[in-house]
Amino acid sequence: MATWSNLNLQDSNSPIMEQMMFFHDHALMILAGITILVGYSLMKAMNNKYVNRALLEGQTIELIWTMLPAIVLIFIALPSLRLLYLMDEINSPLLTIKAIGHQWYWSYEYSDFKNTEFDSYMKPSNDLEANEFRLLEVDNRTTLPVNTQVRILVTAADVLHSWAIPSLGMKIDGTPGRLNQGSFTLNRPGLLYGQCSEICGANHSFMPIVIESVSLNQFINWLKS
Repeated sequence: MATWSNLNLQDSNSPIMEQMMFFHDHALMILAGITILVGYSLMKAMNNKYVNRALLEGQTIELIWTMLPAIVLIFIALPSLRLLYLMDEINSPLLTIKAIGHQWYWSYEYSDFKNTEFDSYMKPSNDLEANEFRLLEVDNRTTLPVNTQVRILVTAADVLHSWAIPSLGMKIDGTPGRLNQGSFTLNRPGLLYGQCSEICGANHSFMPIVIESVSLNQFINWLKS
């Protein structure tokens, strides 16, 4: 059961990730139907012992196998384009943070507040507590409020990095000298884990990302402290 659960997508914690999961299931059902239809056709063709030498054309079936794939592609393309525009849309963010990739850690700046910035390093295995994950826990978590539209600006200080949180459906490249942006809303409190998804050097796999989703009051108290 544990192996089977690893093949699934992570539980979504943002509206965008929910839409991505819906599109995944939508496309998977279409692919399953195509696979069944093609498999059935192959079995029937192999078991068919009749040969019609006078059959030179079949305009009806040719029209069907030309139009049917086009219709299937339309059913895939329209939801895909809708989701693509939703992922790029940034609607009046209430909070802006900036993530800067370094070799091999992340720096965060809360642009809406003064003197609120910190570095986030991977926590050594010797310092882990009983409920923390090895190679995923950090010394300074990125704290964000729930039900708040957050804009994130991603860049890098040295080489290419990629800020990725699977449960948010976020994967933004950090390029030196350039700002890339994304937007998300946290649905519920909890801990969200991610990692750099760009091969950025020898310690590439040791720069994890942890977001702690809290209530608005807890977020205000965290800012004060």
